[in-house]
Amino acid sequence: MNKASNKHEPFRFRLDLRSGVPVYRQIMDQVTGGIATGALNGGDQLPTVRQLAVDLSINPNTVIRAYRELEIRGVLDTQQGTGTFIGTKKVERSENERQRRLSRLVEEFLARAGSDGFAVEELINQLRALQAVSQKKGR
Repeated sequence: MNKASNKHEPFRFRLDLRSGVPVYRQIMDQVTGGIATGALNGGDQLPTVRQLAVDLSINPNTVIRAYRELEIRGVLDTQQGTGTFIGTKKVERSENERQRRLSRLVEEFLARAGSDGFAVEELINQLRALQAVSQKKGR
């Protein structure tokens, strides 16, 4: 499916149609998130527009929109006839952009957790527990 150089498992896109986040945004967020976590690296090839559209059962124009926006931002490089690749240059985000993205993630997280019946205090306790485990592992 994709030719990402991740040694464990190929990068997989997943959609949450209940999240309220537009599908093209979810694709963009997953690409940038994959880069941030190291699941995607500079030079990794992404699925073709057609392949990703088929895999996710969405309109190819949605994939085109996400890929084009990421290309404009310097995250992706598209080479005609070869494919779409993760860019090799480091993309810097402004502090305002980082805070905006963090706020959006937290709002989505709270909305989804709230719809499953979780209270904010439960979420905070769980995040602290995860932080403690991560610190013990030396992350």
